[in-house]
Amino acid sequence: MKIFSDALVAEAASASNVADISHATIGETLLMAQYLEQKTGIPFIRMDQGSPGLPANRYGIEAEKRALDSGIGSQYPAAAGVPDLKKAASDFVKAFMDIDVSPRSCVPTVGSVAGSFGAFIACCQRDPSKDKVLFIDPGFPIQKSQLRVLGISWKEFDIFPYRGEALRAKLEDELKSGDIAAIVYSNPNNPAWISLEEDELAIIGELATKYDAIVMEDLAYFAMESRRDLSHPYKAPFVRTVARYTDNYILMLSSSKIFSYAGQRMALVCISDKLFERHFPAFVERYHDSGIFGATFTASIQYMITSGATATTQYGYAEMLRLSCEGKINFVEDTKEYAIRAKKMKKIFCDNGFTITYPKDVNEEIGDGFFFSLSYPGMSGSELVRELICYGVSSINLDTTGSLQQGVRACTSRMREELYPVLEERMRQFKEDHDA
Repeated sequence: MKIFSDALVAEAASASNVADISHATIGETLLMAQYLEQKTGIPFIRMDQGSPGLPANRYGIEAEKRALDSGIGSQYPAAAGVPDLKKAASDFVKAFMDIDVSPRSCVPTVGSVAGSFGAFIACCQRDPSKDKVLFIDPGFPIQKSQLRVLGISWKEFDIFPYRGEALRAKLEDELKSGDIAAIVYSNPNNPAWISLEEDELAIIGELATKYDAIVMEDLAYFAMESRRDLSHPYKAPFVRTVARYTDNYILMLSSSKIFSYAGQRMALVCISDKLFERHFPAFVERYHDSGIFGATFTASIQYMITSGATATTQYGYAEMLRLSCEGKINFVEDTKEYAIRAKKMKKIFCDNGFTITYPKDVNEEIGDGFFFSLSYPGMSGSELVRELICYGVSSINLDTTGSLQQGVRACTSRMREELYPVLEERMRQFKEDHDA
């Protein structure tokens, strides 16, 4: 028996101004879950919003306090960022990725969302013949919403049938028209938690160079790939990255998940030094500036969006990065809780008839972490979203992420120990009702 009737769910949708439950955004799903909880007092299993479920890193907090006490709150932050953060970012990329990026090329942004917004503008304005973005899906829906705001067109494909060497032909087919300005993906992936392997990253890098497309690599879940120990600075194994295979890259490093610092909206855009220094006549014509990619991105584009990132938060982020490089913060160990939750949650779902929609990275089972994907036999993603809400479980339809597979995204961040038996009971009932 359903916990929430179809009529009550419809009431929640109406009250939350949700036109289509099966394709609701993350924010709309959140509002519906809150409405049902408040109306009935029955707790939801919240798998919708990817908000950190761990305490903010205390070293960052203390460093921010010290910075504010020093009096910097009265000064505007420089668009390029405070030197401490730029140096720490360069060291961090070297320590955990074994990639050399100079401090100059590391630019703080107000979260990765602001970073990608500015990067989309820069990538698509640098060359008039390159005016589209290519998404390797599934991916973060907000990035396509940004392109709608900007009026930029995009292409997309679901990577599900194109893993391994099969990616080469598909990617080349998308790039050969010559109009792709940027290639975007997250690694590990939001929503499916797949991780691109070295051979796949080499293919992306090789073709990005061949067709002069800039790879925007979203590393929001940096080193949270549970199958390898990535916690030791300056020691292999290092975090996988396309930066080994092309100079056409922009790395987006957010503090939100790895340091649970989401409320402070702090991230970094780390641009390859060669790309940072490239000259584009189209920038000169539009902005009347130097035409240098990094300078235009920082001063002519990003500054117009945010007027610089909050100075105190930059010092907080710098401290967390610095201590990570020194081995005094083990952010990989700190975030393992998400993998523990994912393992428990996946077992409950799979024991009750569900399957993992994206189960493998080429030949290896996906790891456990912040997200995973779920399908149920005979149900579309739209049907599954609606049915799970009736059983007190909120999620989002995979088709809102560019996926062509039938299923939903599950997030582990809001799971609590006392909710596992609740989830188990609800999914047992779900199976009984749908196998009847």
